[in-house]
Amino acid sequence: MHKPLPRRTVLAGAIAAALLQAVSPCTLLADAPSSIAAALQPFVDSHTLAGAVTLVADKDTVLSVDTVGFADIAAKKPMTKDAIFWIASMSKPITATAFMILVDEGKVSIDDPVEKYLPEFKGQQVAAGPDRKLKAPVHPITVRNVLSHTSGLPFKSPMEVPTLDLFPLAERVQSYAKLALQFEPDSKYQYANAGINTAGRIIEVVSGMSYERFLQERLFTPLGMKDTTFTPNAAQIARIAKSYKPNAAKNDLDETTVGQLKYPLDDPSRQPMPAGGLFSTAADLARFCQMILRGGELSGKRYLSEKAIHTMTSKQTGDLPNGYGLGWSADKNPGGPFGHGGAYATNMNVDPRNGLITLYLVQHAGYANGDEGKKIHPAFQKAAAALLPKK
Repeated sequence: MHKPLPRRTVLAGAIAAALLQAVSPCTLLADAPSSIAAALQPFVDSHTLAGAVTLVADKDTVLSVDTVGFADIAAKKPMTKDAIFWIASMSKPITATAFMILVDEGKVSIDDPVEKYLPEFKGQQVAAGPDRKLKAPVHPITVRNVLSHTSGLPFKSPMEVPTLDLFPLAERVQSYAKLALQFEPDSKYQYANAGINTAGRIIEVVSGMSYERFLQERLFTPLGMKDTTFTPNAAQIARIAKSYKPNAAKNDLDETTVGQLKYPLDDPSRQPMPAGGLFSTAADLARFCQMILRGGELSGKRYLSEKAIHTMTSKQTGDLPNGYGLGWSADKNPGGPFGHGGAYATNMNVDPRNGLITLYLVQHAGYANGDEGKKIHPAFQKAAAALLPKK
């Protein structure tokens, strides 16, 4: 049994102030009354939620940063604002953003066939019809296909077992090219890590540098995302929030690890995964999302054109019912909210209409009380919306 953690204010002395100054390019609403911690604390008390970091911002200001619960239940270690989380598929929008830098520079087009940049995809076939007979697809898969999950590529290849970070990106992408497409490009939406990883490999080929170096030099360092990485160091590992899963009785939480990743996390043999390998913090992700909400600019530096932002955050799945852009989950209606979740229940959301950014960082492979677990994120969103200035 663990005792509930008392509510903490957004600013708690000079250390917190320094952290939060790094979060926002402009100002922090220092005395913003937040009901977020109060809204989430009951889930900690019921042992449904281990702990969380939440952040609410607009394009200029961080409105609130809250923590509840524990980063480590057994050690009774409280969750802290600078806790690090495996953000899993929240890596996909970051990969897409990096890719669109090359689009803006005229080095690649989203309508180009993948085989233009990766010749190993030439001659790829599709398994069509009830008998799954191999034939040439209607058209080769395009960059737009791989970034919008409409390519026909599988979720992963057989070599990505038991974890997804064992082999160099080039080898993994070559293995995708050897597989038959599971459906005709553009005919279906099927979520596929393989597609986003393929886009990451194109970044390497076009830029002439490794995928992780490109992200570091073109996004992470200039944006000040100092804790966003595929390979956390020892100091960062000490700040990673523990992961939890439901116990056998479904009434409490057991500590677990991330099954998709190889341990130890600072093992130099681990490889970057564009579709889901990043670790990050609320502070770093806030800066990234503010840049996106501001149309590609932050603190006087332009990272992307407004056209690129609009393209990747708008529905790119044609007449299919699924709402997905390029690396971003997108609203089916133009101008609607967009964002992405992660496998261990993390989530980021950008709402252009209301000018609101919400970040919800936890490490849960499911919740002890599934019905109660479904209520946590809506409770956060409701409390976050209340922080918006009245119009």
